[in-house]
Amino acid sequence: MQNRHALTIQDVKAALNQNDTAFAANKLRELLIENPNNAEARTMQQSLQEKIARPALETALATSFKKPITIEFKDVALKQVFEVISRTSGLNFLFDKDVKTDQKTSIFLKNSTIESAVHFTLLTNQLEQQILDASTILIYPNTPAKLKDYQEMMVKTFFLANAEAKSVATTLKTILKIRDIVVDEKLNLMIVRDSPDAIRLAEKIIAMQDVPEPEVMLEVEILEIKRSRLQELGIKWPDSLNLIPLPSIAGGSLTLRDLKNNVNSGTVSAGIGNLTVNAKKQDSDVNLLANPRIRARNHEKAKIMIGERVPNVTTTTSGTFVSDSIAYLDVGLTLNVEPTVYLDNDVAIKVSMEVSSIVSQFQTKNGSSAYTIGTRSANTVLRLRDGENQVLAGLINDEDRRSATKIPFLGEVPILGRLFSTNADNNTKNEIVLSITPHIIRNIQRPIAAVAEFRSGTDSSFRTRPDSGSGSAIVTTQTGNGSTSTENTSLNNHNTNNNNGSGSNPNAGLGQSNYGQNQGIGNVLNNPIPVSTQNNPISGSKLTWQGPTQTKVGEIFTLQLQMQSDQSINSLPLNLSYDTKALQLVGVSEGTFLKQGGAQTNFTSRVDPNGPIFISTTRLGDGSATSNGIVMIINFKAIATSEASTVQVLSVTPTTAIGQIVSTALPTPFSIKILP
Repeated sequence: MQNRHALTIQDVKAALNQNDTAFAANKLRELLIENPNNAEARTMQQSLQEKIARPALETALATSFKKPITIEFKDVALKQVFEVISRTSGLNFLFDKDVKTDQKTSIFLKNSTIESAVHFTLLTNQLEQQILDASTILIYPNTPAKLKDYQEMMVKTFFLANAEAKSVATTLKTILKIRDIVVDEKLNLMIVRDSPDAIRLAEKIIAMQDVPEPEVMLEVEILEIKRSRLQELGIKWPDSLNLIPLPSIAGGSLTLRDLKNNVNSGTVSAGIGNLTVNAKKQDSDVNLLANPRIRARNHEKAKIMIGERVPNVTTTTSGTFVSDSIAYLDVGLTLNVEPTVYLDNDVAIKVSMEVSSIVSQFQTKNGSSAYTIGTRSANTVLRLRDGENQVLAGLINDEDRRSATKIPFLGEVPILGRLFSTNADNNTKNEIVLSITPHIIRNIQRPIAAVAEFRSGTDSSFRTRPDSGSGSAIVTTQTGNGSTSTENTSLNNHNTNNNNGSGSNPNAGLGQSNYGQNQGIGNVLNNPIPVSTQNNPISGSKLTWQGPTQTKVGEIFTLQLQMQSDQSINSLPLNLSYDTKALQLVGVSEGTFLKQGGAQTNFTSRVDPNGPIFISTTRLGDGSATSNGIVMIINFKAIATSEASTVQVLSVTPTTAIGQIVSTALPTPFSIKILP
């Protein structure tokens, strides 16, 4: 079954490369019925469903929209402008019954695109568009009633991994004025319903807000140093005489009359205390060390408690009813920290430390236990670099006690008085030292400018103006007096005649087009036909390998194919080969290059039994990828020794969003040495 499923996966990948989504979906459904836990099949099914469900209307229009055009009209009917644009681009335009197609308009665009011409024509005439299919656009008035009738709505569910759905929903309501939004706090998701333009903007905002919170590991060392010095020297003489009445000789009790009449050495005994010679010296050093490590999130409090919970009994009496209640007191070391992680890898730490100990215990009148607790505390805020250490010290408790016991008069005699007295010196010193070192585990990465800053339309519409086209042409304008002016550009050759009567160029050949307009002065239309981009590649990208130089038989190693491009890349198909005698392919996964800005991609790979690997990655939706990034990650297992086993790129054809090839030199083959 596993072998059969592996072959099915290969068939599905081959079908996806040929855009046979129906066959791929059917095979995946059969496979998942037999093994619902097949992770690769589930991932492919999810990608396939997203590809099928994604609206492809604007994507299909991209080729027509990107065609270059130069158009100049003054005071002509609106319908005539769209007729010329339709003739140039091959698009169909339908008009709502309330659109005044005979109203006059003027438009002057040079070296622009079809998309810009349509956009600015609609914008200046208070019109809106609705894309019906890959070649048809509906034009209607930009009024609230018409927007409600024609503007399509999209529903999208956002599963949030890090941010709270309630907070993100507030952001969308404030920035985008989202119409309908539902928050499920239990699943941490949002369901949004709005226009496709608003949904695309919501995706960008959520991508910036749904990021992991910074975390920091606090390495804390707490040292309590206690020094005690005790010295007792001298002689402690008895300081009292005890007289004790003796029982009567007859064995009876001793009465007051007996003491009155018979107080003598026979009836009263005398006792004195012991004579004690003190010669004691005691030194003690106690070091209590705690070395906790605690991981805390940004702006979240963390607490460390090292010590004991001492019960404090309280007795309550109400009439004949007596009850005891126990309250626990935390005695020991308590440390509260609250970190704040900054983008420059600084960490501000709010520190609150308290060290407490039981000084004494006593009983209340009703028999309850109570304690006298000594406390030392410190509160401060530190700002440290990642890995910087800070020591907080100086919480010192210094006690110096001296006591002497002397016999009156005799203990005051110089020198000899030491024989009639005893002296005790007791010195105790406590110090608390706190050492704290923050280590940033995760920080927020400042987003690139393209992600942090983007256009969001106008106050009444989220539709943004199209990027200005880069098309160009050689435009020849012939005036009525026979003079000719030529504008040299680089894309195509065009002739337009502007006479007082209608004019045309019957000799216009390939790459030349001519539409004569007799609508007034200066009505000129330049209709360039774009040259095939396959014959005009542009340069500006390179590929490089990154991986280990050697490995051992049986080990798995990873290669990364990195790309650096100054041009906008939208699609990246390539073929690879490797040494099948020494290497075994383990897996191929997509990199982050085409996923820049949180875009979704369609990644497919197919492995030929003889060794070549066919890989295709396409960026879905708007925008392209530039700068640096990892194209793919390939895992190989070394199966035989080799002095130089190679992996190389056979061919690569990166293209832009309008189908233009970006010239890319093949990277040097990657070589690795395999040891026994």
